[in-house]
Amino acid sequence: MNRRQCIGFAGALALSPLVRATTPDRYSAALAAFPDFNGVVVAGIGSKILYSQAIGKADPQAGTPLSLSTRFESGSVSKWIASIVVMKMVDLGMLELDQPIIRYLPSYRADTGAQITLRHLLSHSSGVPNDIAAARKADPQVATIALEQMEAVKRYASGGLAFKPGTQWDYSHSNWLIVKAIIERVSGRPYADCLQQWLLAPLKLAESGLFQGESSTVPGMAVAYSAAEPPFERKVTAIPAYMTAVGGFYASAPDMLRLMDGVLGGQILSAEARQVLMRVQMPKQRYALGGRTQVELIAGRMREAAWEDGSNGGFRLVARRVLADGQSVVVMNHTSYPHQKVGHIASALMDVSYGFESSTSSKA
Repeated sequence: MNRRQCIGFAGALALSPLVRATTPDRYSAALAAFPDFNGVVVAGIGSKILYSQAIGKADPQAGTPLSLSTRFESGSVSKWIASIVVMKMVDLGMLELDQPIIRYLPSYRADTGAQITLRHLLSHSSGVPNDIAAARKADPQVATIALEQMEAVKRYASGGLAFKPGTQWDYSHSNWLIVKAIIERVSGRPYADCLQQWLLAPLKLAESGLFQGESSTVPGMAVAYSAAEPPFERKVTAIPAYMTAVGGFYASAPDMLRLMDGVLGGQILSAEARQVLMRVQMPKQRYALGGRTQVELIAGRMREAAWEDGSNGGFRLVARRVLADGQSVVVMNHTSYPHQKVGHIASALMDVSYGFESSTSSKA
């Protein structure tokens, strides 16, 4: 069997004439322009998978093959996932985006807690300095130390504000330590339980969840390397429990497609909450809540899309969904493939979905 043979193709005849004209061979031809890619791709519309393929090894050193059910770290897409949980709690009347966070975390420092809101935290405009990133850089062992959530907030997310909340943008992981603490205190439950009840269970995402420590302990997880070829060198960044809202979410590629459809297609959140989730808060960065909403040239036309990217260690994830019609693509890698090339793959597959002839493949 050809290494690049299509693994899955379904439902095209039930879709639009444009999609009906698309064949697996065209997707495979687009992927052939990236012969060094090791990972899993899925293209679809709504929750319907039109094309899927697993290429290479889940563990290149051990020779374990990839499959569609292989799980990958999502990196910073975890922040979007946490934002979805927050918006579900807004729908349920448990949280408000524009209340001072001191209302939800009375033990947080009063001066800054009276100024910061959840909207600030979710849009990286809080002014809370990225002390957790600085601490991990100074001492990698920080990632192995177990801390209660509020102790982690006290140590790494309670510094003096770098700017007045809402006035600037700064990509601070420390924001998400506070977000997780708020979710847990207000719900009275662990973050993982909230995620399971409000997102994973309703969407039947059996190949998704949270990890802590090294993700290789999760059954069915791809193993991260610096490259897919010898000499094999593991490329791992551990995630402590208090940082799971920062980068601890994992999923298979089909699960990621279903997740985007369930959230953006209406099953999980109210229409108002979906709009708030995807509304750009920081225009220069095109940053909404936990992720980006971008109007970009996609298949020859300017289209508005959810733009979710993540990386951690050797893992790379690009997920796109055109908001108007649900055309989507997910590309997952675990061998440190250049993120720009992962984006090129996503663009090439999206071109095929729209029947657009482009030179995207020449960027490989």
